[in-house]
Amino acid sequence: MSNLPPSMPRACSNFRLRQLMRRVSQHYDAELGKTGLKTTQYSLLQHVARLGPIRPGALAAAMTIDASTLTRNLKPLAATGWVAITPGADARTHRVAITAAGREKCREAKRHWQAAQAGLIERLGMERVLALHALIDTALELLPARGTGPAHA
Repeated sequence: MSNLPPSMPRACSNFRLRQLMRRVSQHYDAELGKTGLKTTQYSLLQHVARLGPIRPGALAAAMTIDASTLTRNLKPLAATGWVAITPGADARTHRVAITAAGREKCREAKRHWQAAQAGLIERLGMERVLALHALIDTALELLPARGTGPAHA
């Protein structure tokens, strides 16, 4: 017997959200994979294109990811020549910037991202996608990022 009241969800919210996220990621990765990029790499390229040249710490903060995750994700982009990591103002700092090849890869990938977005809307319907975005926005407001304290005083 469960100790949850009858009106409570029986499934774990974390597990269900991870299931959904895996399916959505698979959908986008299938389309973006045609460009040689993963969804995470495309997002990173887009951020560098928009914000760069930028210090890695500031980029990680802007993307709300750990510095170690950023470093791991930047390596293949730098190896392909889509981003450049150059010395910063002093010996301890670096800057991340998109290259011309990276800008071209972003343009190519954007067409595939748009196709993935359109496909998701086609599968779920615009009303569900808008409702999902509204629910996500509300949840993000109510669940603060780790270490930032309560969302509302």
